[in-house]
Amino acid sequence: MTVVDTGPTTDAAAAAEEQRRSSHQPSTAPALRVEPLLGLEWSQAIEQWGGEHDATTPAETRRSWLHRAPEQQVLALYRTIHEADPSAPAPWWLRAVAAGTLTSRLEGYTVEDRVSKLLTARTGWVYVPWGADGDSGFWEYVPSERKLTGPGVPTTLMFTDRHEGWIDVIRVHPSEATPAPVAVAGLADLRANLARLESLAP
Repeated sequence: MTVVDTGPTTDAAAAAEEQRRSSHQPSTAPALRVEPLLGLEWSQAIEQWGGEHDATTPAETRRSWLHRAPEQQVLALYRTIHEADPSAPAPWWLRAVAAGTLTSRLEGYTVEDRVSKLLTARTGWVYVPWGADGDSGFWEYVPSERKLTGPGVPTTLMFTDRHEGWIDVIRVHPSEATPAPVAVAGLADLRANLARLESLAP
């Protein structure tokens, strides 16, 4: 192989080479511009539009963009924000749909509504709509507080995407010691074992 000496590098050539190298360097500038805007877009997507604090069931809290917009559009935006921030707040059903373990948003609503129908017909259960941003709220079994000797949290039922029964129950407990959740294998299991769950002690 013959090596050809092209002579000293000119200033113009050096400048061009520097520009070429810099154009191949990763830049954080786009991320700095895009990610805050993406985060703002998502916070607006999960924002409630008033009245949610008076809700008595999850159905009454479905007022944000992610509840009303076309499902595929919601899913696409969530996947984008999740890629940028895996801890971004989102309702349990959206996380499950994105993971492929739930077929649709409507299926998630059906789970919530069936649980609501069961609990509203039973004495002692109260729906608490103001959970974390983007979530579906939770249910508290208020009579369980009688088992506490100090400040604490009543037995709580919440929706989850960590298993395909979609329901977790956390027993009544002192404020400083949260126990592991009890996984409930769906509505039939909840109905069959509700009395036992209500009787859980700290």
